[in-house]
Amino acid sequence: MKVKDAKRTSTSIIVRGTSSGRITQSMDPFYELMRRIFREERTAMKGKKFIMMIAEREKEGKPLKTSDWEEIMKELEMDRSSFYSMRNKLLGGGLISIRGGEYHLSGMFSKDLVDMARWWWSAVLKNDPESL
Repeated sequence: MKVKDAKRTSTSIIVRGTSSGRITQSMDPFYELMRRIFREERTAMKGKKFIMMIAEREKEGKPLKTSDWEEIMKELEMDRSSFYSMRNKLLGGGLISIRGGEYHLSGMFSKDLVDMARWWWSAVLKNDPESL
């Protein structure tokens, strides 16, 4: 099996239980989100850069193609296995998706978090879901 064809399952994300640890309290919320996904600071920075590349290309109407992996790796200064490992974490976490051989930002990450929050708020804490 090739590295690029590795199974994309799920991604572990660190959740903090204090208000002082909120992403929105950070000077760089995007970086803080990446640090919750990637253990190494270096990989978090590259993950952020990769997502920004995808966002910029989408905005320009020229989506980043999966076939451009060699150019992407050079720009991110990553080897092949590290790039695909990082990419697969972003795919598994629902932050990005691949459609038609192109990378796109994805809303699945947000939808999953909202679903978990609603369930916890209403099913476990017995609150009105509308009061969330």
